[in-house]
Amino acid sequence: MVEKPWFVHEVHFDQEAGKLEIWIDFERGSTFYYEDEELGIKGHFKAYDTNQKTWRHLNFFQYQCYLHAWIPRVDIGNGKVRQVGTPWEGHALGFTLLFEAFILELSKVLPVHKVCKLLGAGDKKLWKMIKEYIEIARAGEDFSSVKVVGVDETSARKGHDYVSLFVDLEEKRTIFVAQGRDNEVVADFVDDLLAHDGDADQISQVSCDMSPAFILGVEENLPNADIVFDRFHVTKVINDAVDKVRKEEVAKNPILKNSKYIFLKNSDNLSEWQKQRLEEIKLSKLNLKTIKALNIREAFQQIYEAPSVEIFDKLLRKWYFWATHSRIEPIKEAAYTIQRHWHGVVNWIFYKISNGILEGFNSIFQAAKAKARGYKRTDTIKAIIYLLTGKLDFNKINPYYVTHSK
Repeated sequence: MVEKPWFVHEVHFDQEAGKLEIWIDFERGSTFYYEDEELGIKGHFKAYDTNQKTWRHLNFFQYQCYLHAWIPRVDIGNGKVRQVGTPWEGHALGFTLLFEAFILELSKVLPVHKVCKLLGAGDKKLWKMIKEYIEIARAGEDFSSVKVVGVDETSARKGHDYVSLFVDLEEKRTIFVAQGRDNEVVADFVDDLLAHDGDADQISQVSCDMSPAFILGVEENLPNADIVFDRFHVTKVINDAVDKVRKEEVAKNPILKNSKYIFLKNSDNLSEWQKQRLEEIKLSKLNLKTIKALNIREAFQQIYEAPSVEIFDKLLRKWYFWATHSRIEPIKEAAYTIQRHWHGVVNWIFYKISNGILEGFNSIFQAAKAKARGYKRTDTIKAIIYLLTGKLDFNKINPYYVTHSK
């Protein structure tokens, strides 16, 4: 990190103060490289004068470490004097590159306020640094190859406050986060896509739920994209119907009490106790609508195992007839919902894409939010999502970042 013409001039360790301080100097008569693209100036210049600066560096064991140096200003001509950079200084005021790389890695596994306490650094300063890295990294992103996208919303704060995530399903990374969950978020995504050399006409598939806002947004802004309704969200429509049937029936049939999750889970995910309980309910011979609704849901899930488009479509049509003639109103309504979105449901068998990766990303964000006891600012929420799920290449900004990534 410290290379010619720089050298370590003095080292002072104060155990009581808990500090290691290192003074760096440069060889007299040295020249320093300076470049200004706007002025069209680059080259090596001699020092004109100096300013003292201090940077926080990686801890020396449990002790804080600081670098101090007199930094040259150079005369670049026409009366213009500019300060040169050093090989170790970071993008945030007063941090070294190594210290910033360490902060980024810690912030991926700990809430930022805990990182601040651990390192003895200011909250605002760390957030400013993290956001700056994300802004610079995103500015250099290339979305020219993005073709298949997934979109889903996640709760940002308490109440009805959401952000929408747009994920490159082929690269499995979040490429855009928008505030809200209306159709305008898709227009915002397209603007960001174009700003990063992407092409809206190139987007061929979009995986999403049955939100009218997302559907309208895709139709208005991504003209060549086929909408694919995510398997998880389609099944959720049936799941909600089954639960509604159970709620309506539980008052007359106490055997259904405390059985909510037995009917919401897939049979493979039931515990042994839940399996026994379900078997008891089935053997009660009470001719329960809830059991019939469960059978209809399980039959629907089996459709997704179809080996071809033709069989998938045939099974879906048979299922639709069965559901709409079941005389169970919530199931009939669920079937009508699927019928209204038929094309997007059937598209799944063509493309077999899903929002599973988005569900995973949402879980990662929600877990981070819980650890931090919530985030209050939208820009902070976006920063955390990009940091955890954006696969941003910080190594282009900070050559030491890779050291903490292996």
